[in-house]
Amino acid sequence: MAQDGYTLYGFDGSGSASVEIALERLGIPYRRVAAASWEDGPGLAELAALNPLKQIPTLQLPGGEVLTESAAILIHLGLLHPDSGLLPVEPLRRAQAIRGLVYIAANCYSAISVIDYPERYTTDTGEAARLAVRAGARDRLHHHWSLFADQFAAYPFLSGDTPGALDYLAAVVSKWSGTRAHLRDHRREFHATIERIERDPHVAAVFARHWPAAS
Repeated sequence: MAQDGYTLYGFDGSGSASVEIALERLGIPYRRVAAASWEDGPGLAELAALNPLKQIPTLQLPGGEVLTESAAILIHLGLLHPDSGLLPVEPLRRAQAIRGLVYIAANCYSAISVIDYPERYTTDTGEAARLAVRAGARDRLHHHWSLFADQFAAYPFLSGDTPGALDYLAAVVSKWSGTRAHLRDHRREFHATIERIERDPHVAAVFARHWPAAS
């Protein structure tokens, strides 16, 4: 069924923040529906009808098509608006930005699910086993961020002269599971880059809504 505009399913403090930043950077009006698998409500039923995994962010396009996965949504918006700066214009730089988005999704974002729901990743029902799974996933997450910091330099942002899609996703996903503290202690230059990204007006405005206590 055709829609009047964009509809973003998400929740405060979640990965939907990265897509909100991109939409607001582009000046695209959108309807925000509060929905998350851990919160019952009408938004969750609406989300489940579009995305059986009930994962956020989920973005419904004006024509009714559905996009899921943060990296895929950000890449789509960047390609749809090539002059916006969401993705670099220069082909090789753009390829590296896409690589970075997929890296975060595959290696960092995925580890968060294990940390949040360790019972899904072990058949051992004991609490000690679940704690061990969570601890191992957190160590791996921090290792992946260290590798990311070593491979993706800022000029002065990850996307170039101004923050773009890669900066938005990195700033959001690095807020979870002790990653910021790890980067501050082990990759100070990259940690400073993340702080610089957070000071961007578009990022700061969305972060103030999602993490008001930290703003």
